[in-house]
Amino acid sequence: MFHNRNLEIVVGLFVALGFAALFILAMKVSNLSAFSDQEGYSVSARFDNIGGLKVQAPVTMAGVRVGRVEGIGFDQETFEAVVTLKIYNEFKQLPRDTSASIFTSGLLGEQYIALEAGGDVKNLAAGDEFKITQSALVLEELIGQFLFKAAEGGE
Repeated sequence: MFHNRNLEIVVGLFVALGFAALFILAMKVSNLSAFSDQEGYSVSARFDNIGGLKVQAPVTMAGVRVGRVEGIGFDQETFEAVVTLKIYNEFKQLPRDTSASIFTSGLLGEQYIALEAGGDVKNLAAGDEFKITQSALVLEELIGQFLFKAAEGGE
């Protein structure tokens, strides 16, 4: 009887650890671990197409996370997506002519914004807007263009 009780406790602890590991994995995958109170300043960027970009997506420069996507809106006058980025305070030396591009990690991974430094001597400040942007490449559009060109060539 005593042996069964100890076995049940060990199995229960093992199951609890498994659930804890799954919870941590889910937080990492869903990017909810990025909800940090890290201080930063907000800048914006306009894109023709943001694809599947989501709030809390990473903002990187040279592969290093320098911020996150804070908000996504739509400008009804220019018909562009307006993305608000929070750049962490430790990265205040970004040149004003830095460019922002939307990339996908892997073939079907999450989308993120990659920054590439320009050469301006003045730095980005809170409220500034990226002047040079590159929209997301949408895989379906590329496939459609390829098929259209292939059909045109086959006539």
